[in-house]
Amino acid sequence: MIPTYQELMRPVLASASTGERKISDVVAEMEDKFDLSDEERAQLLPSGKQTVIANRVHWARSYMKQAGLVNNTRRGFFELTDQGRTVLADETIELNAKYLERFEDFREFQARGGKTEDVATASPMEVEEDGTPDEELQAAHARLNKALAANLLDQVRSSSPAFFEQLIVDLLLAMGYGGSHGDAGRALGRTGDNGVDGVIDQDPLGVDQIYLQAKRYAAGNSVGSGDIRDFFGALSLKKATKGIFVTTSSFSPSASQTAHDLGARLVLIDGAQLARLMILQNVGCRDKDVLHIKAIDENYFEETDV
Repeated sequence: MIPTYQELMRPVLASASTGERKISDVVAEMEDKFDLSDEERAQLLPSGKQTVIANRVHWARSYMKQAGLVNNTRRGFFELTDQGRTVLADETIELNAKYLERFEDFREFQARGGKTEDVATASPMEVEEDGTPDEELQAAHARLNKALAANLLDQVRSSSPAFFEQLIVDLLLAMGYGGSHGDAGRALGRTGDNGVDGVIDQDPLGVDQIYLQAKRYAAGNSVGSGDIRDFFGALSLKKATKGIFVTTSSFSPSASQTAHDLGARLVLIDGAQLARLMILQNVGCRDKDVLHIKAIDENYFEETDV
């Protein structure tokens, strides 16, 4: 029988006890460890794009990463943290999602992901059983998107400032800003001018421009009113009429009030909205599965009198 993602947590953690591991190698190791049959090894998710065992190994690694037990070293590789080694050394610990809740980082991840009560004890492939099939599917989709949003923000926060600035430009272009002309947007990077990190040309000649400010902050470090005033001052120096301030964290109440008082020319995008927009525009993520939901075509079954 294919183990659940929670049953895989300790074996996956132990697999990295000797050093950095490649996740695909760990999947093969788990197949052997649990003596899976050829059919079980080949069993695919409904999408047909990933095996069930690989999906569950990845979920086990992902949850333990959010708890701080493992760390992603590079694409497709992970290693134990000091905290992970401590947990691994204590064989009395029943390592599962419920246990991970004792770690503050994991609780913050749950809060960012809007976790419902059953996520800690249910497999990521399971859905609640107390709703209609449509409700269950929508609830599962919402949970996946919330978890994706939290993971996206983690990735963005761990990126370089230059990468984050380019990401914001890419996102706005994907949203349709800049029209269809080439080179409509650019990150200014280290050449940033007076607190401006990027610019979008709304027309080919750059007569109408949107200026960008990007603050890559940790979750608890909110943007204050001083940052808003500085950005507003930069816009005034350029005689600009449009500015977008993006952060991976949040805006303090005083920052939001300052933006409101200074006028409608300033748009604030916090971390939660940034993640939603990235998902909507497929920036930093991609469509993994496409499910076609069918319903009865009532018109087809209408019989007319002859």
